[in-house]
Amino acid sequence: MSKRDDRVSLVDMLVYSEEAIEILGNTSQEEIAHNRVMQLALQRLVEIVGEAASRVSRNTQKQHEKIAWREIIGMRNRLAYAYDRVSPIVLWQVIVEDFPPLVELLENIIGRDPDRSEPPLTAIDSLP
Repeated sequence: MSKRDDRVSLVDMLVYSEEAIEILGNTSQEEIAHNRVMQLALQRLVEIVGEAASRVSRNTQKQHEKIAWREIIGMRNRLAYAYDRVSPIVLWQVIVEDFPPLVELLENIIGRDPDRSEPPLTAIDSLP
């Protein structure tokens, strides 16, 4: 694993979490259970959030203990290695229940005001 600025990984976590929330929208558990394309898209976004979390240094993780680092990274590992046993309902729950508070925590860490109207943040925005 290459050394990378933690801010880039934190921004990736934020951007991909927000994208998963946006794509899921008001989709019900029943609807997602019958929409394979949406399942795969959301699965990939959740996996990326976990991969980005795994790239955040231990020091930064310790500074932000409210984030469930181990669980986020563990979810990524389950999606990558147990892909044949991914429940669309669990995927739905992660995005609906866990991602909004994660987004709020990440916005506070990164310093973005969620109430301000500003262009979408991307990983490229955080590069020097």
